[in-house]
Amino acid sequence: MRFILRLFGWAFAAGTILFVIGVAGAAGLIWHYSKDLPDSAQLRNYEPPVMSRVHAGDGSLIAEFARERRLYLPIQAVPKLVVDAFLSAEDKNFYKHFGVDPEGLARAAISNFRNRGSGRRPQGASTITQQVAKNFLVGSEQSMERKIREALIALRIESTYSKDKILELYLNEIYLGAPAPGQGSYGVAAAALNYFGKSVHELNLQEAAYIAALPKAPTDLHPYRNRERAIERRNYVLDRMVENGYATREAAEAAKKAPLGVNPRTVSPNQIAAGYFAEEIRRELQDRYGEKKLLEGGLSVRATVDPKMQLMARKALVDGLVRYDEARGWRGAVQKLEIGRGDWGPVIGELPVLGDVRPWRQAVVLEMTGEGARVGLHPGRENSGHLRQERETAILGAEGIRWTRRGRIAQVVSPGDVVYVEPIDGKPGQVRLRQLPEVNGAITVMDPFSGRVLAMVGGFSHDQSEFNRATQALRQPGSSFKPFVYATALDNGYTPSSIVLDGPIEVDQGGGLGMWTPSNYDGKFTGPRTLRYGIQFSKNLMTVRLAKDVGMPLIAEYARRFGIYDDMLPVLSMSLGAGETTVMRMTAAYAMLANGGRRIRPTLIDRIQDRTGSTIYRHDQRVCEGCNADKWSNQREPRLVDNRDQVLDPLTAYQMVSMLEGVVQAGTATVVKSVGKPLAGKTGTTNDAKDVWFVGFSPDLAVGVYMGFDRPKSLGNSATAGQYAAPIFRDFMQAALKDKPATPFRVPAGIKLIRVDPRTGMRAGGEGGILEAFKPGTAPPDSYSVIGASDGTGGFGGAPGGGGRSVGSGTGGLY
Repeated sequence: MRFILRLFGWAFAAGTILFVIGVAGAAGLIWHYSKDLPDSAQLRNYEPPVMSRVHAGDGSLIAEFARERRLYLPIQAVPKLVVDAFLSAEDKNFYKHFGVDPEGLARAAISNFRNRGSGRRPQGASTITQQVAKNFLVGSEQSMERKIREALIALRIESTYSKDKILELYLNEIYLGAPAPGQGSYGVAAAALNYFGKSVHELNLQEAAYIAALPKAPTDLHPYRNRERAIERRNYVLDRMVENGYATREAAEAAKKAPLGVNPRTVSPNQIAAGYFAEEIRRELQDRYGEKKLLEGGLSVRATVDPKMQLMARKALVDGLVRYDEARGWRGAVQKLEIGRGDWGPVIGELPVLGDVRPWRQAVVLEMTGEGARVGLHPGRENSGHLRQERETAILGAEGIRWTRRGRIAQVVSPGDVVYVEPIDGKPGQVRLRQLPEVNGAITVMDPFSGRVLAMVGGFSHDQSEFNRATQALRQPGSSFKPFVYATALDNGYTPSSIVLDGPIEVDQGGGLGMWTPSNYDGKFTGPRTLRYGIQFSKNLMTVRLAKDVGMPLIAEYARRFGIYDDMLPVLSMSLGAGETTVMRMTAAYAMLANGGRRIRPTLIDRIQDRTGSTIYRHDQRVCEGCNADKWSNQREPRLVDNRDQVLDPLTAYQMVSMLEGVVQAGTATVVKSVGKPLAGKTGTTNDAKDVWFVGFSPDLAVGVYMGFDRPKSLGNSATAGQYAAPIFRDFMQAALKDKPATPFRVPAGIKLIRVDPRTGMRAGGEGGILEAFKPGTAPPDSYSVIGASDGTGGFGGAPGGGGRSVGSGTGGLY
């Protein structure tokens, strides 16, 4: 008996010693792996990379910028259905364990022992907390040391954070695969959008189960490449949801019979032809906040773009470019392919396509038939990135090649030719031949009172060329600059009835450069004429004389005020638009004429919010007095205080508007008159017709149009802005103002409308003449006098010659 007791004593002592050694060993092991563990407290201020999103003025999404496509949702905003699905799939004991799940470890060990040699993937036992530790702090290296560190960090996390916070970090951080190229999904909110085109709150049972199935192996569970395996894993999650009491057996069985239903969304700025707009915003955000903030900061940007106007603007520009291009004939196929008797789809399917030129489509000529040419349309690609299996063909007949002015189809295309075609309205299965224009251009549409850019198209196709001709192309505006010469004169003592000589003039350029002899576009002279006539018919000689009389330094100052040039060279050739500027700047300058002379700053962005919803940028800086009142106490109604600079007298601005209306009604842009609404604007054609412009406005829209070759060359010996640029403006305004009333331009208080003789500028008797705008203290002249009649050039039309002020040096001369 004593021996047995002694034996028990030895065993107890040995056990105690072994226990102490084990505890000491475990403590040493924990100390060893804990001494350089990352601090779990850093999760407290963790901000995951979140994509920045750009929304149009109507709220529609037009662009996303991200390294990881993630939308962050607080746990309170995650639907219970989604939480239940993830707990069932990943960690059913999440709310019970302390970071490590012994039950799960035992279950995984038994399962892996039973499945040894079967080739099945070993079952893991990491809890959600351990996965958070791995993703955020430890890394994904496959080693025993890493697993120990992961478990230790998990214990710390559980002691530091609530279960809900841990689950929030997990659901927003995990990678959930990419249903389509470029759609890598991080977090449940992004996955719901990318896989199903839904908000996470709209997911049904089978959709939530599929997304919850993805963390284990998102690539292996791809909805297209491994559909059967994806369905099997989804159904496994549904069974676990039933087992855990989160779904009924009936609902789960119905869900298991449903297809995956994956329908990746397509988020592209080209949905509203806004590629140039989105890219310009991207550049501005990167310049303002840096690349990291742009791609990871979760910025929410409300853009100024109006999707309907953007589509109208693109159509007007493209139609104008095509009109010019097709008038110069067919240039031939894009390229030639070898088309055998097999499937032609993969052959043309490998060619790059422009995604923003629809309804145009790339096609290959398959054969010549009695009806014309049978063409195979580019099949396009599925959301998965694979070429579509469907094959579409169409007939290119006589109507489709009429614009080429060639009699037979065989003179235009032959089998193997790659071309662009467009469906013919009302004639299914028939197409019209198209070609990518060599000429290019831009159009900008702006709210003249705020500077908000409502539409901007920087070229024929953003997919073809990202160069934005609205903001990046520096081109000579030609005669479209003249209104600012005339506005300077009107603001400094001249009236619309002031008379300027339209006659020959010579300018000594100095420095041995010889004499500059500008001329009018038509090479003719009309003698003494009013300022209205000079701008209405774009008279170069009158503009040069007026600029000489006003002084180029003053005109340069006004050009700076209007934002056309930052530092214009004060030489006379600049009065004809010889300097280089952009469509955006010119549109903003004309907008300031339309709004009564108030300075505006063009903007593509209304507001920017950070990831927490706080506004960090707002374009509208006006102060609202009385907007923060707690209650109504008989105070006066709130009002916006417009603190913007006045760059031009409002009365001068209206005089200029009235004169530019004359350009449309009876001047160089009568093609615009057919819109049938009050419009004003000015044409601009540069030397050798290398650039053509039309910039104009209605009472509520300012629009700038430019057309030219990227490598400047003449558009044609007889090309004018009235022929090519003004029709683009006309087409846009017809669409944009279609359902709007014919609102007249606003006449500011103080303007006097007096009837004058359009030839002499003097008062007209009776009902003849035209109504001209005069400021207080001014009136039509009582006697006839001519500016520039005595300028050392020999005079014109009986005007006496004589001395005059010297004319500044300059070069060029634009029409």
